[in-house]
Amino acid sequence: MAKRRFKESFQDAGSGIRYCIFTQRNMKIHLTAAFLVLIVSWLCGLDRLELALIAFAITLVLVAEMFNTAVEKTVDLYINTYHPGARLAKHIAAGAVLVAAINAVFIGVLVFLPYLRKLL
Repeated sequence: MAKRRFKESFQDAGSGIRYCIFTQRNMKIHLTAAFLVLIVSWLCGLDRLELALIAFAITLVLVAEMFNTAVEKTVDLYINTYHPGARLAKHIAAGAVLVAAINAVFIGVLVFLPYLRKLL
């Protein structure tokens, strides 16, 4: 196998990101939510640490969604009929996305609650 160039690795990674964005409904939902949260973050004037927590939570959800997509595509590639192990692998990957999303909500509440209290 020939050595791959550094640039090719980035191009392949970009292709994977684009695939997820343009073909996965849940990725579009997560990105829309992330965009809205970042706008609210800017409007609230979050400090660097708060913004870092929000960015980390957003990134974790997006990465989990991408791993979920990779698991689903890999299982679909090798399993043509129903198999309980394949079903379980998909459920576990989806569960990882759910855990990341719950974490993001928890961080969002911790960060934004003081700002919401000021408004009320």
